[in-house]
Formats: sequence, structure tokens, C-alpha cells
Amino acid sequence: MKASELKFPGLECIRPSEPEISGGYTSDLLSDVMANLKEGDALITIQAHKNTIAVAALMGASAVIFCHGRVVSPDVLEAAAKENISVFVSTGNQFNTTCAFAKALGE
Repeated sequence: MKASELKFPGLECIRPSEPEISGGYTSDLLSDVMANLKEGDALITIQAHKNTIAVAALMGASAVIFCHGRVVSPDVLEAAAKENISVFVSTGNQFNTTCAFAKALGE
């Protein structure tokens, strides 16, 4: 699915792009993300800072979804734009966001 097509209740796209999302990974520990996120995945996390985007880019993530309605700073959005990564904010917690994401992806 294209990142621009990802939709579920409580999800807002704040930095759109067109990469394909092939799966997802939920974690707040960036070393865990580096060990397990696959290229094309969306990262689901509460870590709303530039390092998250850097790790997502390193691993080839298509999107980052920040949970709990985290406020995303302009420098995070700028970093995501440079890497062509979509950024979403979800009002849900990580569990509910992950479940809704999987359902939207058809998994």
C-alpha cells in the first residue's frame, strides 16, 4: 500500500510521501529498530525526535507513526522530508495503533 493510502481512525498524516509500505515494526528502542525493522516497514513508536527519523532512514522505513498524539517538531519533519519518509501521528497508544495499522494493511 502507498503511504498516502494509509488511513484508520485517530491517524493523521502530517508529512505525506509516496513510498510503498510493506509491513510494520513497533518499538521505542532504536537499537531494536536497527536490528529488526525491514526495508519498506512503517515504524510505530513514541520517540518523536530526529534520531528516530535517522534510524528509520538507515533501515529504509517508508513511514514513521508517532503514537499518543505526540507533537512532532519542525526539525523532525524536515529530516523526514529529506529522506522521503511519511510521518503520521496517532491518538492511540502503541498497541491500538499497531492493531489498527495491521488491519489497514490487511494483515
